[in-house]
Amino acid sequence: MDIDIISEQENPMLHRTDVRFRIVHEEATPSRLSVRDSLAAKLNKDSDEVVVHKLDTKYGMRKTIGYAKVYDSADHAADVEQEYMLDRNKIGADEEGEEEAEA
Repeated sequence: MDIDIISEQENPMLHRTDVRFRIVHEEATPSRLSVRDSLAAKLNKDSDEVVVHKLDTKYGMRKTIGYAKVYDSADHAADVEQEYMLDRNKIGADEEGEEEAEA
């Protein structure tokens, strides 16, 4: 899986950078979590700071265009993003499990 950054746009009010990227892959469309981890590694960020919003693959093509939001910290991501998007990207799932175990 090869990731190329198409554009980056700073959004200082929300402490994030909006990133558009292109993925060239050999097999099926990669999973959201594998894209998130690869994009975080490419941008030198922690995985919990990257929220992948969209992956668009045309039928039969080996290229995917995507959109992600890269936050300054995981706390900023948790404050701004909607719950379903945090669930899809598995952000904060470990913390919630620990809180339920304590109760």
